[in-house]
Amino acid sequence: MTITEPKRTTQQDTDVVEMSWDPVTRIVGSLGIYASVDFKQKKILECHSTSSIFRGYSLFMRGKDPRDAHFITSRICGICGDNHATCSVYNQNMAYGIAPPHLGEWIINLGEAAEYMFDHNIFQENLVGVDYCERMVKETNPGVLERANSTEAPNAGIHGYRTIGDIMRSLNPLEGEFYREALQVSRYTREMFCLMEGRHVHPSTLYPGGVGTTATIQLFTDYLTRLMRYVEFMKKVVPLHDDLFDFFYEALPGYEHVGERRILLGCWGSLNDPAYCDFRYATMSDWGRKMFVTPGVIVDGNLVTNDLVEINLGIRILLGHSYYEDWVKSGRETFVTRDPLGNPVDERHPWNQHTIPKPAKRDWDNAYSWTMSPRWFDGTDHLALDTGGGPIARLWSTALSGLVDCGYVKATGSSVVINLPRTALKPEVTFEWKIPRWSNAIERNRARTYFQAYSAALALHFTEKALEEVRAGRTDTWTRFEVPDQAVSVGFTEAVRGVLSHHMVIRDGKIANYHPYPPTPWNGSVRDTYGTPGPYEDAVQNTPIFEENPPETFKGIDVMRAVRSFDPCLPCGVHMFTGRGRVVEHLHTPSVPVKPY
Repeated sequence: MTITEPKRTTQQDTDVVEMSWDPVTRIVGSLGIYASVDFKQKKILECHSTSSIFRGYSLFMRGKDPRDAHFITSRICGICGDNHATCSVYNQNMAYGIAPPHLGEWIINLGEAAEYMFDHNIFQENLVGVDYCERMVKETNPGVLERANSTEAPNAGIHGYRTIGDIMRSLNPLEGEFYREALQVSRYTREMFCLMEGRHVHPSTLYPGGVGTTATIQLFTDYLTRLMRYVEFMKKVVPLHDDLFDFFYEALPGYEHVGERRILLGCWGSLNDPAYCDFRYATMSDWGRKMFVTPGVIVDGNLVTNDLVEINLGIRILLGHSYYEDWVKSGRETFVTRDPLGNPVDERHPWNQHTIPKPAKRDWDNAYSWTMSPRWFDGTDHLALDTGGGPIARLWSTALSGLVDCGYVKATGSSVVINLPRTALKPEVTFEWKIPRWSNAIERNRARTYFQAYSAALALHFTEKALEEVRAGRTDTWTRFEVPDQAVSVGFTEAVRGVLSHHMVIRDGKIANYHPYPPTPWNGSVRDTYGTPGPYEDAVQNTPIFEENPPETFKGIDVMRAVRSFDPCLPCGVHMFTGRGRVVEHLHTPSVPVKPY
């Protein structure tokens, strides 16, 4: 178990101490959090989020064959690469004017549902769960652990842990019972994905127009046997986490303010319904609303729009305090002035973006990170939307729209109802995720648990629909296509951690411009041109400190819980670019002779 040790940069006899957690642990080590901690008021005064490596995919995508886009962009991340491949395929489907056969789309949905189950499970139980385990709480809040050991767990009869302290012990890394059980779950959920798309995390059978997977009854049976094990697991997990998270509210009054920020949530929707989705931009507003995760922009708890065309046109890329030259001020080419429906497209839209690196010394008043500042423009303000780690935005948007109803899940307008059928050892169960009062660390984590159950329930529906196709003899999974000379296209989906879009411009049959925007640039963005902090920064600023340690031994557990509740994953935000035509060579001399194969 590790917790990032903060670095202190001011005298210890002052109330305000400048601290940094760089790198933040349990993710790729290029995220840094720099904060001013007021130990007298016991809160964070100011926060800056940094990303220390340059992201360059938009540069080396230019000139490539569009058909290679999903294979290349999959490598953006070694964690959610399939989400990028899927989004790129959606993007290409629009560019080529095609849609997969229904069976092909159900297979893609089953793969993405398995990815949600796999990734949320391993992060929730084996990464962020450690922040709430016995060993961590003992180190930072021994008084809370003492109370946890004497507090009966309300759902003990369901999950099997008598006290909250027992739940915390089960989360201890490597030795905790529940921690180890979750590791086994991550194994068979990854197998589920591989059954549908060949391999994880870079799919080998996913293409524009569908998949190369051979669809058989046996294939879906193999998936379903694993899925039912996961369904049974979720019947234990949801009440366990409800007990744990509710306890923190009770044990630490005011803990709802840890990681809290204004409710500004974005969801681009995911899991298409092939009965409606034709991937045409002209009909995107309609088929977007038919997704099994409904797109939406949520402002102060209210649904502003669930129209993907409107969402697309509102995206702005502000450079703010990042290490880039402004392409608008530099007079660079504008690729798209109007979308396929004739709507005007802003010069700061991803279709028109140019990535011009401009490295500099870190300066909080000027540039301090390689992460740009994506914003959503509502006609008046550039809103710093966050994804809440993905699930809270997805469930909130789906709940408010009230459009999803497939038997296993139903959106009510104020909640999402999840029905899990009888399994080998447990009866049928119904869970209901209700829209919370806050967008904070606890509710982001709670939503991650409920969305695991939501994904499992949807996977049951997708399996039934896929089997219907096979039994009816409709076994085609791929549609032929041709690459056009000219095209403007976009793909929208939800990566595990939230919003994901791929924007592409094709000229002369090649990629002229390509910009993937995953959740990390949104959540981890820096202060923008207007001085608005990014979501990590905003969520940490004004966070109260409940840790019992004095400044000399302060760990910053409340800061880490706030940041990690977003499920930070920096590979999507950063990548290396070597410059125009430069070749980098690395010579490795092994210490022992190596025999050739």
